Amino acid sequence: MKTKGKPTGAGVDAELARDADALREALVDLVRVCGFRDRSLICCHDVSVTQCHAIDVLERRGPLSLNALAAELYLDKTTASRVVSTLERKKYVARRRSPEDARSIVLSATPAGKRLHDSIRQVLNAAAVQLLERTDPTVRTTVLDILRKLTCSIGSCCGVEKDNTAMPPADAPSCTCGGGHRRKSC
Repeated sequence: MKTKGKPTGAGVDAELARDADALREALVDLVRVCGFRDRSLICCHDVSVTQCHAIDVLERRGPLSLNALAAELYLDKTTASRVVSTLERKKYVARRRSPEDARSIVLSATPAGKRLHDSIRQVLNAAAVQLLERTDPTVRTTVLDILRKLTCSIGSCCGVEKDNTAMPPADAPSCTCGGGHRRKSC
């Protein structure tokens, strides 16, 4: 079955296939625009977008193991380790022994990392305010709810767990969306 010249799965309703294609295109555009915006707003703060995401995860989730941080960032452990090493050199992240298990190391944002996080968050929130102030409050609430559900749904239906294995690490935070993810933001 084909819709507008694009293949669809066997037995997929043509209208649903068109909507799926439109959703994919909208998400690709949204990710591209947000990525560009984030790079342009974050670049003046001495960190890459990925490094910024790592600090954000540590600030929002609290101290995590390297495996849990890698899972939250959808990165392999080696890449996450390089990101953390750079943040350590810049004094934004610290490694310390886990209070629960002295054999384990946990990562956390340093005071300088927390200040950086707050500064970047203010810049990104100001950009979000500019976007949202033109939108009816009811629509804003609906859009935010839909974005949260899409994020969780995409994470659960795409078949890729955060650490590219069948299950996230045991110390990854739990999901509250009911979708079974080990992630608090769903």
